[in-house]
Amino acid sequence: MTITTNWKGHLKNTMEVNKSPNILLLMTDQQRHDTINAAGYNYMKTPNLNLDKLVEEGCLYSNAFSPNPICIPARHNLLTGLPARFHGFADNDFDHVIPYKLPTKAQLLSDSGYVTRAIGKMHFFPRCRHNGYDRIEFMEEVPRYREEDDYAMYLKEVGLGHIQNIHGVRNLLYMVPQRSLIPEEHHGTTWVADRAINFIKNNRGRRPFFLKASWIAPHPPFDVPDSFADLYKDTNIPEPHFSERRVPSLMEENKYIGDIPNEKYLRRMRELYYSAITHVDYNIGRILTALEEIGEMDNTFIIFLSDHGELLGDYNAYQKGLPYDSCSRIPFIIRYPEKIKGGSITTDFVDLNDVLPTILDVAGVDYPANLELPGESLLNKGIKNKNRKYQYIEYSRDNRRWVSIRNKKYKYNYYYGGGFEELFDMTNDPHETNNLLEGKPSNDILNYKKELKKKLIKYEKKYGLKGYIKDDNFIKMEPYVPNPCRNQIFPVFPNYIMNKEEKVQMNNFFDEVLQAVKKEPIVNLSELDIKAWQKLGNIDEKIIQKILS
Repeated sequence: MTITTNWKGHLKNTMEVNKSPNILLLMTDQQRHDTINAAGYNYMKTPNLNLDKLVEEGCLYSNAFSPNPICIPARHNLLTGLPARFHGFADNDFDHVIPYKLPTKAQLLSDSGYVTRAIGKMHFFPRCRHNGYDRIEFMEEVPRYREEDDYAMYLKEVGLGHIQNIHGVRNLLYMVPQRSLIPEEHHGTTWVADRAINFIKNNRGRRPFFLKASWIAPHPPFDVPDSFADLYKDTNIPEPHFSERRVPSLMEENKYIGDIPNEKYLRRMRELYYSAITHVDYNIGRILTALEEIGEMDNTFIIFLSDHGELLGDYNAYQKGLPYDSCSRIPFIIRYPEKIKGGSITTDFVDLNDVLPTILDVAGVDYPANLELPGESLLNKGIKNKNRKYQYIEYSRDNRRWVSIRNKKYKYNYYYGGGFEELFDMTNDPHETNNLLEGKPSNDILNYKKELKKKLIKYEKKYGLKGYIKDDNFIKMEPYVPNPCRNQIFPVFPNYIMNKEEKVQMNNFFDEVLQAVKKEPIVNLSELDIKAWQKLGNIDEKIIQKILS
């Protein structure tokens, strides 16, 4: 006897086999949109052509965006199908809790007879909340307690529990070239695929599943294993986009994050970023092979995406949290032969808000809450309510907050802190180097701005945080004062290991720093911001001198 659902999503027992399709969500962290060979970016090396294969057999959404381009908000939009106005995460808010009444896609699928499993990075708060998944195998960037992190416990089991920086050295080496301290066969990218394959083979079609495989890569640190580290060395990767234009004050923080002393560091850092993506691509291929081996490939709805992009040196800045395509535009692919024509490309705007309604559509599950979802199923062939001629994006709160809207021709950005505005011609200036509102803009340019600003205010009023629109206009706020700082996060879980013998066996942290850069000859630690690192870690001067010697 199996459990299936009726059309309302209520559980029932039946002798019939549940023929609902499986759903596989493949997710990377901080992957730019311009990193898929089959999408026209032929500098990408994908030895097994796995993402390219998904493009050739599915649909590429070439104008896909993160509706809030930073980790926690983007992931909660993906989870709930709703923006920060509802789930409350407008920025990387580490002390917020998702409202208990909001339905999640995992919960709705679980209630409807699906076995729901998530593997890898979740970024949920509280940290171990399952949010509707039957089971999660966690692999977080900075686990607080080892016992809460399945990957950290796995490393302990295979004899690698003595390593502190299990996902690369952050703090001093956050954006700096380095190598993984973990062998490839036990690397986090490999582990996510291993666990996904184990789940797929054990399930073997007995129940429809919803599986989320979520990698930390290519999020920094770029701790790539040796076998992938030199794939892009001396190859024709694109140069960063630079501009002399005035930038929003918020970007000053993004500039400071990257401790890149010269162009050689910048080049090598970008090589390793692309290598990390190829490493994920290889492991996606392993998962797809497992689906084929059990005969479930064509019965599985597959969606590949990232939570946001990465500036990667564009405009001398790094990370995310800005409206530019480098960090707000994402790769987005769907494969589902039953309803998606292979090799198709869609230029309509789509975003992470569309994922929940699309997945519910595939599963035949209704959305039960009395809430208007901003997204819409991408498989909907009937009446379409979402206007895909525009893309709305938001970020943060108070005077850190900005909002953005774009159509195919122009992008308009408004920063609440000081009311700074940008307008870019996305056809003739796709790298957003020339703010058309600087200097003396023409009447035509001002009219374009006026039109998009009016549209943006409507979106902000409907979907943005409450209280930011007054009298049909943006509220006035004081200019934002940047607070630039280096990455401040050191390994946490070693501090909470209670077994004294085990704690003594942990590696020396500073030895791991040296080991991480040992095979990256361009890295000279004395060229980095040692003073900031010393202050953040309260590191004794004698240790600093020993490291530099």
